[in-house]
Amino acid sequence: MRFATDTGGTFTDLIIEDDGSLHLFKSPTVPSNPVEGVLGAFSVAAKAFGMDRATLLASGSQFIHGTTHAINAIVTKRVAKTALLVTQGHPDILLLREGGREQPFNHAVRYPRAFIPRALTFEVPGRIVASGREHEALDEAALLDIIEQLKDARIEAVAVCLLWSVTNPAHEERVGELLAQHLPNVAVTLSHRLNPSLREYRRAIASSIDASLKPLMERYIGGLTTSMREAGFKGQVLVLTSQGSMVDAEEIRRSPILALNSGPSMAPIAGAYISGAESELKDSIIFDTGGTTFDVSLVREGRIPFTHETWLGRPYQSDLTGFPSIDVKSIGAGGGSVAWVDDGGVLHIGPQSAGSVPGPACYGAGGAEATVTDAALALGYIDAGFFLGGRIKLDVARARQVVKDKVADPLNLSVEAAAVAMIDVWTENMVQAIADITVNQGIDPKAASIVGGGGAAGLNAVAIATRMGCPTLIVPEVGAGLSAAGAVISDVGRSFRRLFVTNTRAFDRSGVAAKLVDLRREADRFAEAAGADASQSRIDFFVEARYAHQVWEIDVAIEPEALSGADASENLRQAFHREHERIFAFHDPASMVEAIAWRAQVSCGVAKTAKLRLAETDDADAASTKRQVYFASTGWSDVPIHGFSALPIGKALRGPAIVESQFTSIVINPGAAFSRSAEGNLVVTPRVEGTKETQSVGGSYNV
Repeated sequence: MRFATDTGGTFTDLIIEDDGSLHLFKSPTVPSNPVEGVLGAFSVAAKAFGMDRATLLASGSQFIHGTTHAINAIVTKRVAKTALLVTQGHPDILLLREGGREQPFNHAVRYPRAFIPRALTFEVPGRIVASGREHEALDEAALLDIIEQLKDARIEAVAVCLLWSVTNPAHEERVGELLAQHLPNVAVTLSHRLNPSLREYRRAIASSIDASLKPLMERYIGGLTTSMREAGFKGQVLVLTSQGSMVDAEEIRRSPILALNSGPSMAPIAGAYISGAESELKDSIIFDTGGTTFDVSLVREGRIPFTHETWLGRPYQSDLTGFPSIDVKSIGAGGGSVAWVDDGGVLHIGPQSAGSVPGPACYGAGGAEATVTDAALALGYIDAGFFLGGRIKLDVARARQVVKDKVADPLNLSVEAAAVAMIDVWTENMVQAIADITVNQGIDPKAASIVGGGGAAGLNAVAIATRMGCPTLIVPEVGAGLSAAGAVISDVGRSFRRLFVTNTRAFDRSGVAAKLVDLRREADRFAEAAGADASQSRIDFFVEARYAHQVWEIDVAIEPEALSGADASENLRQAFHREHERIFAFHDPASMVEAIAWRAQVSCGVAKTAKLRLAETDDADAASTKRQVYFASTGWSDVPIHGFSALPIGKALRGPAIVESQFTSIVINPGAAFSRSAEGNLVVTPRVEGTKETQSVGGSYNV
């Protein structure tokens, strides 16, 4: 057996792979102790398997864990007290950043604080220049004095980012040695090892984030591993990374920045896999709607999107991570998002969330705010007695009451109209997030499929697809646990990077070859440590390149052999032109191409499931065959309720309808058509040709 978990803000998802079959379970997340939520999910699974939890855990060979613990610690400021050591004369790296404003002419926006304050930033005498030459020797006496100040300040972690350590790391290495000697129990991150980037701010912020997380993640990963061992698990513990792969838990202890967005990064992996099997369209929009957030990404031509522009919060109002990761846009729009009416009488949804504690008002656990889940329950979209297969009984009367008190009365609406408005505003928030990564980047969503995952996705997935004009919506059978499903098909792997600047007019073949050899050696060491042999591992190489005088680079896939001969420069140039054309729809054949950095992505293929299909169960998938459901155009009416796994393969059906499983409820709006594919997924056509009107959840859109 293999286990994969994704700890979200509201629920912890667990997928168990047993002889190629997948089993999905959910349990409320415990914010104060996420490990408790993970073990709670195993308790639910053990009961379903008819065994005790220890026996189930003892049967597992691999435990894959996705967590938002690292990013949550940064958001809630629970990171270690961290100092930053920089080259003398450069104490403002984290304050000045790279410039940029979300609203260029709004000078009332407060400039954000530095991740590490100036009071904890220390200047180290000594200087390396761009060529790697030592211009001024490292002043070790001054450094020892700084170390005494760190002791007095009771610093828990230290980030070191000296100028041009990427070309000559001698000074940074020596600082690391002295810190290890005099502060042996303090976590240290050296920038040239973690993130060999040309850009000073990105090296500094990545190192600062990584160092600040080390004590916390040391405790968390150590506690997780210990708790799993004590509960009976004896296999390998792996942690998902923001780069779409997984690494041994010890690797996260050494570089916790890898786990910043470990859970959300898996949804594009699973979504790309599913859309490739279900749709012939080249592009696919993947979204994952949980209880707290809505995560969306765009997969173009089957390629998982990577970015170097990941922010810790709002763009320009927070820090960049400075670290490459899968490109996922997240907004506060989940099933637990709270509705509120401002002083001007305008309805808002989120970004606040009721989370798992106390949860939506309908949970009966003390929640007093109207959430999207309450609105959906009030409209009949969710069966109050069948939530999580009946493990949680929902209170319809309580849901209607909070919608009335918080939304309907302030807006002078009926409860039904208020609930519909809540769903519509929620949907519009998501549509805008999708437009940011499609329409605003020149991608036509009408030529893309859309994959909706997450426990709350079904409430408005058809409405989202309708608004975006997508011809096909796919709701995967494993959609309620999409990120955890991505984990069971992902590889053990990691990305390694080297800085080496050259260009196509004076291409340094020997220098490039040396860097690629170094990268291959490091990737091979990783694969060997992961237990993979040569037949199981794959190394993909990329160059970060740009046209001359451009500011930003793009990633271009390369073959080392193509860069070793006399035509190396031309091969690099043509590869860059093709990628630039693919991304920006143009290229400049007359321009020189500059190569800035080189990257190797190692993937160690392990035995994993061939299909993302849930195992057949004897349980009824729906508690009833009809239910009173409210749509804006029809009012209350009896609507057919279909069990997800009971749907016949290939049978064409029409909305309005509800497709229900233990973990999700999928609203099929009037005018939409749907069927279950041979892969077991729900395939929806949001707009049926010949239909006069296609309904959203709350209104109609003429077509």
